[in-house]
Amino acid sequence: MNNRKECVAMILAGGQGSRLGVLTRYRAKPAVPYGGKYRIIDFPLSNCTNSGIDVVGVLTQYEPFVLNSYIGNGAPWDLNTANGGAFCLQPSTHMGDEGSWYAGTADAIYQNVRFIEGYSPEFIVVLSGDHIYKMDYSEMIQLHKENEADATIAVMPVPIEEASRFGILATDETGRVTDFVEKPANPPSNLASMGIYVFSWEKVRRYLTEDAANEASSHDFGKDVIPAMLGAGERLFTYSFEGYWRDVGTIDSLWEANMDLLEESSGLDLSDDAWRIYSRNPNLPGARIGSKGQLSNCMVAEGCGVDGSVKRSVLFQGVDVSEGAQIIDSVVMRGAVIGAGAVVERAVVAEGVRIGAGAHVGEPGGELVVLGPDCWIAPDATVCAGQSVEPNATFE
Repeated sequence: MNNRKECVAMILAGGQGSRLGVLTRYRAKPAVPYGGKYRIIDFPLSNCTNSGIDVVGVLTQYEPFVLNSYIGNGAPWDLNTANGGAFCLQPSTHMGDEGSWYAGTADAIYQNVRFIEGYSPEFIVVLSGDHIYKMDYSEMIQLHKENEADATIAVMPVPIEEASRFGILATDETGRVTDFVEKPANPPSNLASMGIYVFSWEKVRRYLTEDAANEASSHDFGKDVIPAMLGAGERLFTYSFEGYWRDVGTIDSLWEANMDLLEESSGLDLSDDAWRIYSRNPNLPGARIGSKGQLSNCMVAEGCGVDGSVKRSVLFQGVDVSEGAQIIDSVVMRGAVIGAGAVVERAVVAEGVRIGAGAHVGEPGGELVVLGPDCWIAPDATVCAGQSVEPNATFE
């Protein structure tokens, strides 16, 4: 291939997402729906397009079919160009190997060295596929150049009580990294890595190769590669991000991220034409609000029919709310049907769920209820706070 690019983006999208429970039973976490008409993967893909990066490798692994089918040739994100594209990359089988799952984030990049080398990039951007945010990666790359850095790590402050979930950094007055510890039990600060990296390719390739040969390594950027680069005196700098960013790795965080869309103060604007978030969507008519439909502080996507009451909730495309039904503090995904007189409160309802007439799901102030895709809640059934229902199951 003679198609040199200054930068190639690699999106780590193969995680099982076990903390999302029934929502990821048969799909990878980045394929989970969000915000009425999107999927989580839309955000890093759209960020790449808006940042001028037109070669994107999406590293899939766990239950890749839904995600791979959704991405397709990258057309919705304008990544189906003759000289670029979005490429779904699963663990490779090398000559003489049986192949294996990606052993860690660094191993995932290492297994795709030949793909990256095909574009002879000066830089690679390594991204997570399960974050909700808008970021101009070109600004981060420019800072990387100005600092003559070997690695640049996007950072932002987090609440100190949550800092142990992240890689925590210390820097000098120039922004150069002086210390890095991955998920410390007692965090020395709250300056957290966002899991977004720019690397000078020639430099990091050497560290990836050395890491792959180290049987004692966990083959992870945060645990192994970045500490190795820092210990060797390489030039590591931070890029301070200011804006909305949320890791949606749990049911609670996914629900909260959807609820954020109802608050203007959240800082996440999905209607901003200057930085569009693209997605693969069907052409549906506008929402229909019946004569008895009532809406209060909610988001209702195209194709919905509302004849009941919806409060502080997000309805995805094609949701049908029957007369007398109530939806409160909930996220209801595409194509779900809420029967007459049913009550849904503090719940995450996946695609295709059918809730029978008079059923009661969740309760005020209770733990979130999660209904897996295409399950059936029988009429007059009660799903208590904190319960989950498996995909395609019947709950009576």
